[in-house]
Amino acid sequence: MNISLNHANDLQGRLTVVVSEADYQEKVSAKLKDYRKKANIKGFRPGMVPPALVKKLYGQSALVDEINHLLGHAVGDYIKENKLNLVGEPLPAVEEADAIDWEKDTEFTFHYDLGFHGDFSVDLAKMKPVTSYEIKADKKEIEETIENLKKQFGDQIHPETVEDRDLVFGTFTQGDWVEKSAIPLHSIQDKSKKIFIGAKKDDTLKFAIDKVFVDVKSLALATGKKEEEVADLTGEVSYVVEDITRQVPASLTVEFFDKVLGPGKATDEKSFREQLATIVDENYKREANYLLRIDAEKAILDQVKIDLPDAFLKTWLVRINEGKFTPEQIDQDFDNVKKDIRWNLIKNEIAEKFEVKVEYAEVVEKAKDMVRQQFGGYLSADQPGIEEMIEKIAMGYLSDKSKSDNFMNLYNQAFADKVSQAIVDNIPNKTSKIDVEKFKAIAAAL
Repeated sequence: MNISLNHANDLQGRLTVVVSEADYQEKVSAKLKDYRKKANIKGFRPGMVPPALVKKLYGQSALVDEINHLLGHAVGDYIKENKLNLVGEPLPAVEEADAIDWEKDTEFTFHYDLGFHGDFSVDLAKMKPVTSYEIKADKKEIEETIENLKKQFGDQIHPETVEDRDLVFGTFTQGDWVEKSAIPLHSIQDKSKKIFIGAKKDDTLKFAIDKVFVDVKSLALATGKKEEEVADLTGEVSYVVEDITRQVPASLTVEFFDKVLGPGKATDEKSFREQLATIVDENYKREANYLLRIDAEKAILDQVKIDLPDAFLKTWLVRINEGKFTPEQIDQDFDNVKKDIRWNLIKNEIAEKFEVKVEYAEVVEKAKDMVRQQFGGYLSADQPGIEEMIEKIAMGYLSDKSKSDNFMNLYNQAFADKVSQAIVDNIPNKTSKIDVEKFKAIAAAL
């Protein structure tokens, strides 16, 4: 097999692969012998089909399969061994491939168009400084935070009747199907909440299960099923209420102070407010850090120039989308596509330089955080079985074979977060002190 690369210019080239009979003949012959052993052809006993007939029936498909196998490995290995700076994927030259005579030819030539990105480097230490904001919270922010904390750390009570925003525990029944469930009332459509509101423990509610939830995702979470499975849940179900949980705002007591700050950190309202002011400042520090991440990414994109093969990329985008977008539509969004490509190249360069890695446990934790967010403030770590339920739902989401990109989506999120943190930790920045309102205005303008 002979492979050669001809550069049209710095950003485009054509890879040529010549496959000779010696490259494939042995394996094609072995395949045909195997076909002969297994072939079930009328008029011949198994294993006794004439070789010439086997070749006539299966020879071309065996040849094509073997050559495709050889090409896949040869092209991939060549790119890896020569460390080619590819963007997009190799594009087979379709017209030349269509001209091959598979019955007569014994030597085959294949061409692949390649696109390359220009050389670039990312030296964060030499970047122009970005602005890091320092925000000081005022009295209004402190009061708003206290109200939010009172809700967040409120007590969980078990009232006699259901009200809006409660979390209802119970059991679904429909024929042979029985499923324990936790239903947040915010996942129920407003017009259907009357079914639940006023219900008491041990009440049996009847409703059309496919009509009451706000969306498919909420129905899936409530029933413990995958989103693509809930389409089978239709018609009336019985739901027996077994428990009602409600969050009520906390009072400004030592018990509340301990929950927010930790045991013994504040003994009265004054000391609590003082320490809370520090916490609020830390919260704004995190928000400022998020803004710093965005500004740093923009600065890097502005300062790191990467040449890209525009003509190749446009052809590649049309080809891989298989007619979903016209060349004109590709043109309209092409600048954003190039920006995404450049950022991915930069991100991978930074990840390699700072040895960014994502462990499996980090992806699992991201999935569990996603589940917690779905349930809002209803979940408390001290509720029996809550963590087990969260982990079960999270692992089900990650292992869902019908949605194999679930894992990679969360992996990519975790990877992006770690790269962003590496950027923030290493790019020069200058501090600007501003008030809360000015910071909110800056953030809103993003």
